[in-house]
Amino acid sequence: MKGNGKNFGEEYLYLEFSHQMENFIFPLHTSVTLFLLSYCDCKEFRVFLVSSKESADIALLQSVLPQDLEVQITTRQGLPVIVQSCSLPVIVKKADNFCRAGLSVTLRYIIQKTYEADTSKKEVLELLGFKKTCLKACAEVSQWTRLCELSIPLAVEKFLNEPPELELPIPEEILQLEKKLREPVRVHNDDKIRRLKLKKQQESEGPKQSTDSWHQEALGESAKPPAESLELMVALSRLKVEEAPSETIREPVHIRKMQTSDLPPLDHLFAEGLYFTLADLVLLPCIHQFLAHIWKKCCGILSHLPRIAYWYQKVQEVPGVKRAAAKCRLQFLQLSDLLPILDKQPPILSENPKMEEKNCLHFIGGPRPTISKLMKKGIEAKFSPHPCPNWTLDWSNLPAAVSPEEGKMSTERALRKQQQLNNLVAMVTNIVKPSDIVVDFCSGGGHVGIALAHMLPSCQVILIENKELSLVRAKKRSDDLGLSNIWFIQANLDYFRGKFDIGVALHACGVATDMVIEHCTKAQAAFVTSPCCYGFIQNTLKFTFPRSEPFKEVLSYKEHMILCRFADQTAVQLPLERRQIGKQCMCLVDLDRAWAAEECGYSVQVVSMEPESCSPKNNMIVGIPI
Repeated sequence: MKGNGKNFGEEYLYLEFSHQMENFIFPLHTSVTLFLLSYCDCKEFRVFLVSSKESADIALLQSVLPQDLEVQITTRQGLPVIVQSCSLPVIVKKADNFCRAGLSVTLRYIIQKTYEADTSKKEVLELLGFKKTCLKACAEVSQWTRLCELSIPLAVEKFLNEPPELELPIPEEILQLEKKLREPVRVHNDDKIRRLKLKKQQESEGPKQSTDSWHQEALGESAKPPAESLELMVALSRLKVEEAPSETIREPVHIRKMQTSDLPPLDHLFAEGLYFTLADLVLLPCIHQFLAHIWKKCCGILSHLPRIAYWYQKVQEVPGVKRAAAKCRLQFLQLSDLLPILDKQPPILSENPKMEEKNCLHFIGGPRPTISKLMKKGIEAKFSPHPCPNWTLDWSNLPAAVSPEEGKMSTERALRKQQQLNNLVAMVTNIVKPSDIVVDFCSGGGHVGIALAHMLPSCQVILIENKELSLVRAKKRSDDLGLSNIWFIQANLDYFRGKFDIGVALHACGVATDMVIEHCTKAQAAFVTSPCCYGFIQNTLKFTFPRSEPFKEVLSYKEHMILCRFADQTAVQLPLERRQIGKQCMCLVDLDRAWAAEECGYSVQVVSMEPESCSPKNNMIVGIPI
């Protein structure tokens, strides 16, 4: 090993095991993770398969497990308590209170640890893509992450589990990927690459080379990429961890002056464009299983998926993929002879009308007509009284690590954050009971969770946050305080499956507030939330707006979005009248959320923080199950 890698076995990787089919382990999340471990040649973790059965024979699994990978079998009951609270896969250090859960978070961490252990593996680090953001956005807000991490694996599993005699349509999620691969590629500095492509198109073509030739070059053998495929040259430059091809001679004047809109588009080679990334490794085992299944039954379906077939063939040629496939006993299909025929077939592409509606909103006028429409139906912006407006933590006598100033912020901002914490902690202490489990959703740097853990030593506090650096800072502050009643889980909140009594969220952005409330109502837990970023609210696969029946009867989706957009206009720099209208819109949006929770059997209040100057987003929604 090179670099400063830690000893093998310090961190445990837990993967779910439900069943096996041919050379694959299910669920597909597990096969995807094992494939990445093989691709990275990663030995940094002790790997456990968590069987859904009381007993599973590891000897029977040897034929489907990657070669040279030591795997142990355990059951759900044998997992650390913090791991039992999460959906697998999960990575955790032995006897630690910090874990990482969910497919994307786990895979990104495997890449990170592989590179830290051996910094010569730059091709592994390149899997994270431009600015290291591949699959970093959580599935709740990113359609692309959701498609790769959840939709396609689940759709393929469902497809494979159907009776073999049924003639099934192509899953909607597979068609979405086909559509994605047909779209023009947008990459950093693509204007320069597209001008270079046009220049090469206009040059006289030299002798062509086979695809095998450039693959040999990628492996270090004597060959050059074909001149006619600029996308291939750019992709190979990244695979070899070099700079993208550039021209020492400037393009002709007519090319330099050409409008960007008139330049030729760049074609997809891989899932995210020109470069091979983690997204390709996530999709490959899933798409392989789908293609292998339809290949046996009816390979004619491939005629509707030419881009996926082309992508599938190209991914096989990436250095390291065939080696990983051999380790995982994965036998690729060879579709190269079919590609010229497939590309001539018309696509079957479907549209989601709800998504189209979401992307085609046109707002006319301000919020007053919408507010008046609600008032005519007796719906007005009203706040419940604050139960303890003067309550405050004794900040002067609290340890320094409890203060937000320890979270790397200015003194002025830290004071406002203290005032916000006074409000949330006051609400929680009003309803908390000894031994309650309190979850700080979207915890960020842990300001709320750390304060609660310090103030409520008899309670268990769990911080859930998708951003690793924020959670690492929070853990350091907790360690400085010596807190023993706190857990840290890096995950999207959907991956938290544990029981809890109270959910808290300070300034959860956009629909994240709605996700927190839904998570709490499903668990019959009380909640204290302070919404933020109302302008980011929009219909998603999980949520539609308005939320409550009274608001649905009065407002259309577009009218509700007008309220959301103007609810963000509460900044102190704005004129007073405008801020007042913004506050009114905030209250109406949150009243809709409160009434939706009441329909789930809750008593809910919308309360304004004290003092209101502590934040432009100073509403709180407090719900208690009846």
